[in-house]
Amino acid sequence: MKIFTDEITLKTKGNADIIDITGEVKGLLKKYGASEGHIVLFVRGSTAGLTTMEFEPNLAKDIRRAFDKIAPEGEEYAHHMTWGDHNGHSHVRASLLGPSITVPFKEKNLVLGTWQQIVLIDFDTSSRSRSVTTQIICT
Repeated sequence: MKIFTDEITLKTKGNADIIDITGEVKGLLKKYGASEGHIVLFVRGSTAGLTTMEFEPNLAKDIRRAFDKIAPEGEEYAHHMTWGDHNGHSHVRASLLGPSITVPFKEKNLVLGTWQQIVLIDFDTSSRSRSVTTQIICT
């Protein structure tokens, strides 16, 4: 078994910015010559998360709208009293989505559905530099 650890660094716009990172993940498989195993991705920070989706503009709008209903931005969150940064909704949304994802690969290809991409969603209230730590575990 081999393990390769790397980073994907991104600039985001915040406010539920959805970024397709599938190409970067495929690039890491190629970089390390990994043919079969799985890749674990973990975003650092408590206001962003990772998932898969069909990355198209209208579904991105639907996802943003769903999170607006689940954890609205304009509400008063107890977190605001702690730091005064008024991003409590960002923390709640990221906690619900989760910071990590594991994707298998075989024959040097990610095992994803036809319309499935790997995305990072940055829920914070302003732009950020985000780091996604990756670990390829392969034979």
